[in-house]
Amino acid sequence: MPHRTDDRPGLDATTRFRVQLKHAVAIGPGKADVLQGIAETGSIAEAGRRMGMSYQRVWSLVQAMNRDFVAPLVEKQRGGSAGGGARLTPTGEQVLALYRRIEADAERAVARRLPQLVALIRGDAGG
Repeated sequence: MPHRTDDRPGLDATTRFRVQLKHAVAIGPGKADVLQGIAETGSIAEAGRRMGMSYQRVWSLVQAMNRDFVAPLVEKQRGGSAGGGARLTPTGEQVLALYRRIEADAERAVARRLPQLVALIRGDAGG
């Protein structure tokens, strides 16, 4: 959840959190939202539609996460009479929950300090 403040005219401060692990392994708002979408819909395609992403883009993010963590985060289910789908594995549920907790902790820290930083920025900056 990005933090926004519009306390002064012309200023819009936004924060987004990405947890960088090693060189290329990271989870941020995009991957977390993919996991959330899959958890809520049971579908990679539907998660992509919600986010305005192609199935291929979402699937490539899922493959990267499945490869980068100690166990897969998303499990595809083959079609059958009920059709196919996808679900978070227990590790996927844990990663999403931990990321959301980190995000909430960071939001609280930002909310305490961001007004001080915004107060030091010129109102016409960046315009």
